[in-house]
Amino acid sequence: MKKTEIARIHRGIKGVPGAQTSGAALVSFNAPAFESYGKEQSYNAPVGKNAEFAYTTALNYLLSNRDKIFQLGDSMVVYWAENGMEEYQKTFSFVMNPHVDNEEQLQRIFDSLKKSRYVDVDNVKMDFEQSFYILCLAPNAARLSVRFFYQNTFGDILKNIKEHYKRLDIVKPLWVEKKYLSVYELLRETVNPNSKDKTPIPNMSAMVLQSILSGNRYPASLYTDTVIRIRSEQGNVTWGRASIIKAYLIKNYSWKEGENYMGLEETCNDTAYVLGRLFSVLESIQKEANQGINATIKDRYFNSACATPASVFPILFKLENSHIKKLEREKGSGSKIFYEKIIGNLMEKLVLFPRSLSLEEQGKFMLGYYHQTQKKYEKKENK
Repeated sequence: MKKTEIARIHRGIKGVPGAQTSGAALVSFNAPAFESYGKEQSYNAPVGKNAEFAYTTALNYLLSNRDKIFQLGDSMVVYWAENGMEEYQKTFSFVMNPHVDNEEQLQRIFDSLKKSRYVDVDNVKMDFEQSFYILCLAPNAARLSVRFFYQNTFGDILKNIKEHYKRLDIVKPLWVEKKYLSVYELLRETVNPNSKDKTPIPNMSAMVLQSILSGNRYPASLYTDTVIRIRSEQGNVTWGRASIIKAYLIKNYSWKEGENYMGLEETCNDTAYVLGRLFSVLESIQKEANQGINATIKDRYFNSACATPASVFPILFKLENSHIKKLEREKGSGSKIFYEKIIGNLMEKLVLFPRSLSLEEQGKFMLGYYHQTQKKYEKKENK
């Protein structure tokens, strides 16, 4: 190691949206409050001229290759392999942003994690032991801030991403062709679809990405924002939101049963999950008894049923009685017997209606509702 002159000013880094187009500094001090021991400019964070030239040149080069970086929320994600091979960057790009047309290739890569030290992509062998780096940058006034810098072997990073996709896996509506939910699509589920600005909460995007790459717990804001979004849309549990809830319950709450809950789990006796299923069945009865109805019990009662079941379900059962009678008059006793059997099976799993459900239990309620609803549509399609 050789001593070298300290760089007084660091060159600007270009290519980070929201930062100055002429370039923003990664290391700089512009006020006495940030200085110490009388050291001004970048002498306060001493970096040699050679190192300064090397990192600014490398970062500007990486950020100029738009097909090997991606934006996530307000952050820009840059990544590279230690050996400099572009194939690692390309593979990481489509693993993080899978499409229907490359899902088979992605599955082959995941399968190779169990069998080999290498993966063959476009006739290029990539070593799973190769060191791989991910840098997440965000604009901060005239400077850049590092949201996170993560390093691990390429194979371990792929394994963590694979486990993340496995936790997200869930039964989907028949019109959904894709298997994997990208991190961008996942974050979009937390945003109001009617708002002009569809950017997720600043910093949450980086926290979610870092948790996926490292295999750590998801940030609580991902779960709470998803639950809040569902409640604000009166029970609109999309397949993406249901996937987030399932993955979060498994990873953060260690819900072991959830690992098998890709679709409806009829043997589950968890009270919150059963209540969600029951709410879905009551809604189905209302819909079948009132064909073409614009608003259902979900629009009026979903939030309260999810949070305070004991105060709502007695009301729902009174409504159910009238809906069942109407259904019997119009369609005969067959539908009545069918639904009463389902309700009877669910009620056997319940000791009582809880006065309130915790945030964790509300997620299970929403997941039960989603699974039961998808089962109904699945049966209709089979018919």
